[in-house]
Amino acid sequence: MLESSKDSAKLDAMKRIVGMIAKGKNASELFPAVVKNVASKNIEIKKLVYVYLMRYAEEQQDLALLSISTFQRALKDPNQLIRASALRVLSSIRVPIIVPIMMLAIKEASSDLSPYVRKNAAHAIQKLYSLDPEQKEMLIEVIEKLLKDRSTLVAGSVVMAFEEVCPDRIDLIHKNYRKLCNLLVDVEEWGQVVIIHMLTRYARTQFVSPWKKDDDDVVEEYNENNFYESDEEQKEKDQKVKKTYVMDPDHRLLLRNTKPLLQSRNAAVVMAVAQLYWHLAPKSEASIVSKSLVRLLHSNREVQYIVLQNIATMSIQRKGMFEPYLKSFYVRSTDPTMIKTLKLEVLTNLANEANISTLLREFQTYVKSQDKQFAAATIQAIGRCATNITEVTDTCLNGLVCLLSNRDEIVVAESVVVIKKLLQTQPAHHGEIIKHMAKLLDTITVPVARASILWLIGEYCERVPKIAPDVLRKTAKSFTNEDDLVKLQILNLGAKLYLTNSKQTKLLTQYVLNLGKYDQSYDIRDRTRFIRQLIVPNEKSGALSKYAKKIFLAQKPAPLLESPFKARDHFQLGTLSHTLNSKAAGYLELSDWPEVAPDPALRNVEAAEAAKEWTVFLGKTKKEKPPEKFYSESEEEEDESASTSATESESGSESEKEDEEGSSDESSGSSSSSEESSDSESNGKESTVKKTSRTAEKSDSEDIKKKAKGINKKNASSSSDSESSSSDESSSDSKSESDPKSDSESGKSGRATSSKKEEKTVQDRKAPNKKDVFLLDLDDFSLVTSPVAVPAATVLSPSLAADLEGLSLSGSSVIDVTTQVSVPPKTHELLHRMSGKGLAAHYNFSRQPCIFGDHMVSVQVTLTNTTDQKIENIHIGEKKLPAGMRMHGFNPIESLEPEESITVSMGIDFCDSIQTASFQLCTKDDHFSVNIQPPVGELLLPVTMSEKDFKKEQGMLTGMNETSATIAVAPQNSTSLVIIERVVKAANLGVVPSGQDNIHRFAAKTVHSGSLMLVTVELKESSTAQLIINTEKTVIGSVLLRELKPVLSQG
Repeated sequence: MLESSKDSAKLDAMKRIVGMIAKGKNASELFPAVVKNVASKNIEIKKLVYVYLMRYAEEQQDLALLSISTFQRALKDPNQLIRASALRVLSSIRVPIIVPIMMLAIKEASSDLSPYVRKNAAHAIQKLYSLDPEQKEMLIEVIEKLLKDRSTLVAGSVVMAFEEVCPDRIDLIHKNYRKLCNLLVDVEEWGQVVIIHMLTRYARTQFVSPWKKDDDDVVEEYNENNFYESDEEQKEKDQKVKKTYVMDPDHRLLLRNTKPLLQSRNAAVVMAVAQLYWHLAPKSEASIVSKSLVRLLHSNREVQYIVLQNIATMSIQRKGMFEPYLKSFYVRSTDPTMIKTLKLEVLTNLANEANISTLLREFQTYVKSQDKQFAAATIQAIGRCATNITEVTDTCLNGLVCLLSNRDEIVVAESVVVIKKLLQTQPAHHGEIIKHMAKLLDTITVPVARASILWLIGEYCERVPKIAPDVLRKTAKSFTNEDDLVKLQILNLGAKLYLTNSKQTKLLTQYVLNLGKYDQSYDIRDRTRFIRQLIVPNEKSGALSKYAKKIFLAQKPAPLLESPFKARDHFQLGTLSHTLNSKAAGYLELSDWPEVAPDPALRNVEAAEAAKEWTVFLGKTKKEKPPEKFYSESEEEEDESASTSATESESGSESEKEDEEGSSDESSGSSSSSEESSDSESNGKESTVKKTSRTAEKSDSEDIKKKAKGINKKNASSSSDSESSSSDESSSDSKSESDPKSDSESGKSGRATSSKKEEKTVQDRKAPNKKDVFLLDLDDFSLVTSPVAVPAATVLSPSLAADLEGLSLSGSSVIDVTTQVSVPPKTHELLHRMSGKGLAAHYNFSRQPCIFGDHMVSVQVTLTNTTDQKIENIHIGEKKLPAGMRMHGFNPIESLEPEESITVSMGIDFCDSIQTASFQLCTKDDHFSVNIQPPVGELLLPVTMSEKDFKKEQGMLTGMNETSATIAVAPQNSTSLVIIERVVKAANLGVVPSGQDNIHRFAAKTVHSGSLMLVTVELKESSTAQLIINTEKTVIGSVLLRELKPVLSQG
């Protein structure tokens, strides 16, 4: 079939071969036949051939080498999947001779437009490094380049490459630290694990310890001043006492951005966050991980085993973290032994005076278990509880003595060993127990237990003077049949009795020593000779024999019963080394906290550098300008004119409509570019309503010309005081993201105006910038009453620049977020006045950039008081949001008068999904549960781009990134104006100019991740059209396709 000339037969054969591989069958014999098809023109066949080659390239290296030229050609293929697969196969051929080819391919792939290909380049780095470590320096350069990548797809893979190749190069992380923290939530799960572990190591080298030392010592030093202390020394001590720990903002950023991942479905991610909080968070905050770790105990047994090991280590140092979840660690009958033992370990660590009675009742049940290993472990746990909690020592001891009558020998033996350790703590009170244990020697056969009883009798022989010689007599009879461990204790017992009661035991001891002298074990023979010389004085005996009694009967310290997990705390939690309790290959130790934190400025990304980087991606060069005023000059003039003719410009229903839009703009405090566009678009709207279509066309073009003159302005603002105050608020809100210096400058020079500026504005208007490119064909829109998707400005926000980093554009191309305000917003009901006891709430999506965050969708909420009484303290209460989703509510409204309405702005990060955001809308007396569910079209921001760039991006988003459907279009819907109007009304898309009348193109990016969304409507014959959507977000693409189909097909 592989030799067939038909592609369908080859495809069927390849599917069968890949199926065989998936089932674990060996298909290496087919390598020569498969490799012939590597140059197939059919993309589906090529994909499957590459899957096969990735599996067997390492085994059949000679044959794979013959196809290298094909792989090199495939690295230039327009399909991103083919390029990525070719790189993966090339890096799987582990032959040193092709290292230079691999290096070149990795370098090229690291600059690829597709993040998927760049991700595979990061994977190939690790393979090349393992093949040829001498390439390390060149690979570090590629890693440094990929670390700057802003795609979430690449982040996890490049950090993995960093950890493999150069984990000690912390300097590469400085500039990328904040970006990695912010991207963390959106990275795939295994990438999150790698990044979290790397950031844990990074944070331990860059921040000071948040674990406060006890201040008591410092205060005492301060109080116990020397009488003759100088004032300066006194001041120094004052400062020492007052000095408090302040967490570094970057340290807090890491903790804040990893916290949501505790809700992850992936156990490894939760475990990684837990170890991060354990090693980095203040002790008061570390307890938030306990609930998530307990949740993992409902997973499979392998996950339980790892999680319980880590909990066992944590619970030794900080019992309080897991005490509320004590019952979660109770043993189930279905648990395997390893899980039972670990749960028992945790329960023992958590034991205290308050819960010990409950735990002992639980332990009584465990002792009766059929699993003897677990029962023995339970007895040891009882012994540890007895030593740690003195109130229950006697109770535990009595319980263990009762177990001595158990039928099971293993239980009895373990009890004897534990009792022996307990008796060492207070032997004076337990002579009866020693006598009882001496009687058990006749029945117990377990060597450890017999040895423990003999040691106890020997150690406390003076307390049982009548029983001890008899025990020696009995054991002397069975000496030759005993285990070596027991023989050694019989010798010790004989020596101790010889020293304390030689009258009765002298002959017995000599008999035992003679037996030991000829024993088969050299240990026994050595011990016998040593004891004989020490206790039996003769001419050769040295001075040491005088001290024999002190040596043998010295006071022995009581043994400490400690957790076996105490020794593991020096390993990083969640690592293989911690699990094995020994250092594994490749383990990187956590460094100690530095005494003084390194300079945090190392993590600052300079604004100038960032701007330069963004302009490179846009194919433009920006000239540096002196800092401008907060208001653009053109708008300052408009401000003056607006103040004189405000009343004249408002009339009828049109003014009501504009008031509504204006209020939404004021409340949202939208960014400067959006405000500028809304001004010009509202002007355009007035002219289209008042004048004929010809006049409208003229006014539209004039508006756009005005916009062209203002396009290179850095800052713009609204023409009213309320809008300026709201934009001030937005700038202060986003201070952490923007450059604080530029914020302060713009704030200081905000409202200053002068005659020189006015003259400069006139000159600007006379000489517009010729380099600005306008992407909309204005003639197409001359008859449309509401202009669509006019580009706002070419100044990029940092978030957009980050989203566009992966796009390499020619010098003439412009890709920019535009503001879509031409379509009247659709209002949805949030709270009915009956349900809200007179408070009615409606919401709409303003389609403006959100002031609360670049990843948020702006939502305008209109609250109306339909009652005859004032409603007080309207605010947002409890939020019930899906994992990852964030919401920025509005500020509380003190009161709303009867029959009054107010419009407020909210920001919701829907994480590029149409999941419902549920929260409570509260008043002073009541709270109401409400929901906001976004239409998929509102999760987008319109983008302007040239037709050439559209086609280039579309070529990169084919295959699994493309969804399409054929729809029947009503004749009245087939005109370009109607199609544009309907599509833009349904979804927040920007119009891309098209050279063909029958093809309409639209572009947008998703608000959260910035992924491109390309929509094509191609009109066919016989009243049909093909609707094509290209995007990496395939789920959103398919939902958008489903929503656009009825919009275009309905009459």
